[in-house]
Amino acid sequence: MSSPLRFDRGHTDDLMAFLMAGPTPYHAVATAAARLEKAGFRQVEETAAWDATTGGKYVLRGGAIVAWYVPEGAEAHTPFRIAGAHTDSPNLRVKPQPDTGSHGWRQVAVEIYGGTLLNTWLDRDLGLAGRLSLRDGTHRLVNIDRPLLRVPQLAVHLDRSANTDGLKLDRQKHMQPIWGLGDVHEGDLIRFVAEEAGVDPADVTGWDLMPHAVEPPAYLGRDHELLAGPRMDNLLSVHAATAALAAVAGLPDDEIPYIPVLAAFDHEENGSQSDTGADGPLLGGVLERSVFARGGSYEDRARAFAGTVCLSSDTGHAIHPNYGERHDPTHHPVVNGGPILKVNVNMRYATDGSGRAVFAAACEKAGVPWQTFVSNNSMPCGTTIGPITAARHGIQTVDIGVAILSMHSARELCGADDPHLLAGALATFLAG
Repeated sequence: MSSPLRFDRGHTDDLMAFLMAGPTPYHAVATAAARLEKAGFRQVEETAAWDATTGGKYVLRGGAIVAWYVPEGAEAHTPFRIAGAHTDSPNLRVKPQPDTGSHGWRQVAVEIYGGTLLNTWLDRDLGLAGRLSLRDGTHRLVNIDRPLLRVPQLAVHLDRSANTDGLKLDRQKHMQPIWGLGDVHEGDLIRFVAEEAGVDPADVTGWDLMPHAVEPPAYLGRDHELLAGPRMDNLLSVHAATAALAAVAGLPDDEIPYIPVLAAFDHEENGSQSDTGADGPLLGGVLERSVFARGGSYEDRARAFAGTVCLSSDTGHAIHPNYGERHDPTHHPVVNGGPILKVNVNMRYATDGSGRAVFAAACEKAGVPWQTFVSNNSMPCGTTIGPITAARHGIQTVDIGVAILSMHSARELCGADDPHLLAGALATFLAG
């Protein structure tokens, strides 16, 4: 079998554009879908009957996308190879009654989503993006990608202890952004957003809106060896998996022994329990319907799932130069060292020895270096969609990712080579 397409620094350049195009999960999946369309994929509706045609297909639901490629000759029991990721990032999200303010300032009422580092949202120029739900049941994406909002920090003269005792932020009182001056009028924000989206404000009956930093991603470092940008956790993985699936779909069908799949879910940062989250039925439903559309039985479904492997790709922690003691003494992932294998014996990550072998084989075949991440025993370990996918669907799952700094910040940092190394490993894995 020929190798999948190789990836290089051009992939990282493209990631920067992807990050800017995806200020919300809805925009991220729309962007991924557009890229897959160019690779020959077509959207299938969940409400329609599915057929046995081969080729690339995808389902969009809210902020989630599941895409797959059925090669000619695939049998009903052909196993899947899944690249899993999530589309959401910790951030601020607009409340149902958004218009607020005091002392002559007009503000936007927001709720805190996920485990965001609150201080990183202070004194940043913020745009506003998301989707509007219209009276006729349709949705309209909107992206006001210019300075509109700001969460102003209290001056040090009024908080002399900020640099000595640490900055203390109240999630309710201190995180409401300003967006202008004057009296507060109910409905102002949504009227403004609707006009920006080119729709009649009277037609807007619901919204899912979130501020985002408008500063673009950038290379940094003496040799441009680092990349700073927003939402790397986890659009970096979504972008890599999308590119990998498109690359594998370009191989001759007789060289694709599995059915390669991209599964990018929403709501990982708050537990994955939604109809678009990894703990929901979306992935299982798509995989089952793919089996049944090809004339398969429940037995074929069971056989396919038994042979399926998922690489759950999410960012992990690179060794921090100022906080080395917070890391495991013998596991020090570095940026530009290649993707990381994430291990936790308490199954906060789904990796076991068998999964390690699958990942190692893919990296070796792709010529990609890789590393291992384990948490310090004295520190709590995070988790991913990996254990959820494994437990919910009975699918062997391996947790991997890219090592970064500043995780859950409004602006994160990775090595400039790691995104294309991850894409190369994912492409080789999906290709079998």
